[in-house]
Amino acid sequence: MILVQANDIRKAYGTDVILDGTSIVVQDRERVGLIGVNGAGKSTLLKIIAGEMTHDSGTVHIGRETTVGYLAQHSQIDSEATIWDEMVSVYADIKQLESKMRELEQKMAEPSVYENEKLFQQHSEQYARLTQEFTDQNGYAVDAKVRSILHGLDFPEPMHGRLVNSLSGGQKTRLLLGKHLLTQPNLLILDEPTNYLDIRTLTWLEDYLKNYPGALLMVSHDRYFLDSLITVIYEMERGRTRRWKGNYSDFLDQKAADLEQHMKRFDQQQAEIAKLEDFIQRNIARATTTKRAQSRRKLLDKIDRIDRPMLSTEQAHFSFNIDRQSGNEVLTVDNVALGYGEKVLSRNISLNVYRGERIALIGPNGIGKTTLLKAINQKLDPLAGRLKLGTNVSVGYFTQQQEDLTASKSILNEVWDAFPNLDLTRVRTVLGNFLFSGDDVTKPISSLSGGERSRVALAKLMLQNANFLILDEPTNHLDLLSKEVLENALDNYPGTLLFISHDRYFVNRLATRVVELSEDGVASYLGNYDDFVEKVEELAAEKREQEALLAASTKAKNSATDAPLDDAQARRQADKEQKRIEKKRLERLAKVEARIAELEELMAAIEADLCLPEVFSDHELAARKNDELLTAKTELDALLEEWAELEAAGE
Repeated sequence: MILVQANDIRKAYGTDVILDGTSIVVQDRERVGLIGVNGAGKSTLLKIIAGEMTHDSGTVHIGRETTVGYLAQHSQIDSEATIWDEMVSVYADIKQLESKMRELEQKMAEPSVYENEKLFQQHSEQYARLTQEFTDQNGYAVDAKVRSILHGLDFPEPMHGRLVNSLSGGQKTRLLLGKHLLTQPNLLILDEPTNYLDIRTLTWLEDYLKNYPGALLMVSHDRYFLDSLITVIYEMERGRTRRWKGNYSDFLDQKAADLEQHMKRFDQQQAEIAKLEDFIQRNIARATTTKRAQSRRKLLDKIDRIDRPMLSTEQAHFSFNIDRQSGNEVLTVDNVALGYGEKVLSRNISLNVYRGERIALIGPNGIGKTTLLKAINQKLDPLAGRLKLGTNVSVGYFTQQQEDLTASKSILNEVWDAFPNLDLTRVRTVLGNFLFSGDDVTKPISSLSGGERSRVALAKLMLQNANFLILDEPTNHLDLLSKEVLENALDNYPGTLLFISHDRYFVNRLATRVVELSEDGVASYLGNYDDFVEKVEELAAEKREQEALLAASTKAKNSATDAPLDDAQARRQADKEQKRIEKKRLERLAKVEARIAELEELMAAIEADLCLPEVFSDHELAARKNDELLTAKTELDALLEEWAELEAAGE
């Protein structure tokens, strides 16, 4: 069943044509992703479909029974209600039913009613009807649904009584998203729903939307999100759309194959045209061959010419280099606490960063990730502890909000003032690489979009040639093509990276280590995002197994203790179970102790190697040895904790 169909939509602002013959169809339960570069008209099309904006021509047909929910990029709730009351307002009719039920319960408890048989019977029948209606509408599950959505969107229970208007802009957007999820329209339109979400919340939303009962139409620059959810891609380019079946990775593969075939057909046709033109030119003037030449000319005129394929949309191109190499130890964070005033966000933070590492810093919103980066860059002081940069370390810092850009300056002056020793030609060339050419460079920073401001900040960062790049959400405001260009540049960067990103695809592509920040310190995981998820799930499974083992052990002990002295069979059964659990504990204990011994020997050998002149004089070899030592230490710490728990279980 078609929920919405937009045909040949045109939208222009004066001479600036945004949509030109755009068409899109969304079927029931489809998951549709709308992609394209910034400025392609994606948000405009969503607004037109949602009825938030008029179009110049074309038609939009929405099914008679289609309900539409629309979350714009910067949607917010303006409400004097509490978070809980605002969310529960979605179920106003059900809550009104519940209120009537409570009123009837009170009435039926009054002596004047329950002593009056006829009146009590009337109230009882009415109460039965309301209860049935309340049950049919799943009223008993309302509070649980609201609580689940709020928890998933990072509104813990202590926050439920806060006023909506006291929330930040990002929190208000998340709350509005939650209301849409509760309402469950059969067409949910989402414009960049992953903005303002940390990785944990983003993962929750992704899992929730996988089971969403309606259709989804969304704009997103999160490739991991698109791959996980989307089944149909609409690509917007030059005001038009093209439909592709599959997720984002499928789209890339299909488009590459389509482009190759298109180019092949174009080249074949061009060769045929050249051959015909050559024959005509050589034979048109000769009496004996002019008829054949004229026949070929008619054939040439009838050819339906294939357009040369557009290889790619214009995109930035740049690279990051370094002026000099840093020492092996790039950064030491020693027992640091972060916060503002008396509010502590995170404490016990200890972290070593080594040359060549690419570390992704992750954790829930508000835990202090950005605060840590500011402390490293001496933008604020830690509440406790020490941060120290290594030898020959030069830092390049990309801030999330581009606070170092001056709103009143032009793009050209913003960059040139930061690097006054460069000549004008060099500055203009760099800006051209970031898609600022001609009169564009005279635009004031204040007039730029988020993506344009990011490109200016990246241009300044590139010119620094720093050997330690610290990046706070560098992919925010960038479209898919720009993200890929940035990834390629950072992938070839010869220095060290420490970055915050909620873009799991970006983390997967670049990270060699994931560091998770919590209230009580950091946990370090070698590898990229997928490796991190796998390790976390593995540790969680081990913890569940240990808890089950301890619970079973306790139960067996209790059973053995509580069994009646004359019940020999029960005692034997309990003893048998206890022996089985003890055997399993001892087997695991032996394995853990053996692995601890192996790791201790390995670490001793590595530490001995690091003292050798041929090792510590070779920076790359020393760095590898340090990485091996860190990996072994991380595993050893986890095993020692498990060993202590297993020992305690046997006492």
